[in-house]
Amino acid sequence: MTEPAITGFLRPDGRVGLRNHLLVLAVNGLSVPTGRRIAAMVHPSIAIGMPYGSGLLGHDRAVHQAALEAMAGHPNVGAVLVVGADPPKVAAVGEAAAFAGKRVEAIALDDCDHDALVMTDRGVRAAAAMLKAISDDRRVPVPLSSLSLGLECGRSDPSSGLVANPLVGRIADLVVGAGGTAMIGETTEWLGAEHLLARRAATPEVARAILDAARARETLAVGNGLDLTGNNPSRTNIDAGLSSIEEKSLGAVAKSGSGPIAGLIGYGARPPGAGLWVMDAPAYAPESITGFALAQANLCLFTTGVGNSYTSALMPTIKLTGNSRTADRLHEQLDFEAGDVFRGRERIEHAADRLMATIARIASGSLTWGEILGDHDEVVSRFGPAL
Repeated sequence: MTEPAITGFLRPDGRVGLRNHLLVLAVNGLSVPTGRRIAAMVHPSIAIGMPYGSGLLGHDRAVHQAALEAMAGHPNVGAVLVVGADPPKVAAVGEAAAFAGKRVEAIALDDCDHDALVMTDRGVRAAAAMLKAISDDRRVPVPLSSLSLGLECGRSDPSSGLVANPLVGRIADLVVGAGGTAMIGETTEWLGAEHLLARRAATPEVARAILDAARARETLAVGNGLDLTGNNPSRTNIDAGLSSIEEKSLGAVAKSGSGPIAGLIGYGARPPGAGLWVMDAPAYAPESITGFALAQANLCLFTTGVGNSYTSALMPTIKLTGNSRTADRLHEQLDFEAGDVFRGRERIEHAADRLMATIARIASGSLTWGEILGDHDEVVSRFGPAL
């Protein structure tokens, strides 16, 4: 396959953005409505809000602070307006954005005499000025190695494991082979197939980490009285034709392709280098996809069997299926169909060429259905109680 032509935005730190978003980032729940109000008045922009505040503890607190800083510094963000009711947190997130080379303005509610309407006015003016500035940024040709992929599946059916996920795996092999990055997560969806991932580990230590992560998730479920039967696969998966967790897992891990696994990373952690990585993360799609965004993936490939409309706010999310009935029913939600592969009318190699062409177009600026419809968000995982 000839390397496709892709364009993107070169960032000061050498990374590549596939979008040049103005991000309105509300760092705690008190400021989320104001952040959304500002974003609604400045077009185009995206709004992300962290619904939690000062009660977070320990690991939760560290993860959420890191998440805010990762979103502010994301390669697909050209400028960020940080708003919040906690001046030190607002300042820290603003500093992280500036360190990543973003245009940034930070406004604390405390500096607006605790008046949300004053913060709205200041925020709209600041956001509008930054949007005007980043509108002058221009795309340039970038190599395939500039892609960092988050690979997700949701509401799977037999076509997912037989067609859509192996198709994504071929793309993962291509991107990683070119020097790019790919990540899979959803640890509970390795169960029954974790040994296959471990066989591809770059080192024995990575293999042990993969097996330990899968075992820990299973132990967590059992320890909390949860029978994974009927939960994973879910009732939706079962009704769609999946028989067992092993069948679902065999399909899910196919997204990772066939190459060696460089390592296991924690939830939302940025991979230390290029290659194929596995993320120990929840399986719920909004949390899982957000984990990839926090890890600085700039594009998401999301397969579905019966339909799943969720997409990332930070990353263009290409929704694809191997089920033609689903594609016909959800035409304005799915960006790519490979139903003819499932029917035996198209070779998967040809479908992979078509998918790579779609990826190149969307990476270079063509919109996904999720972007057009605004069917997106970011959801950071929680790990414990709050004060």
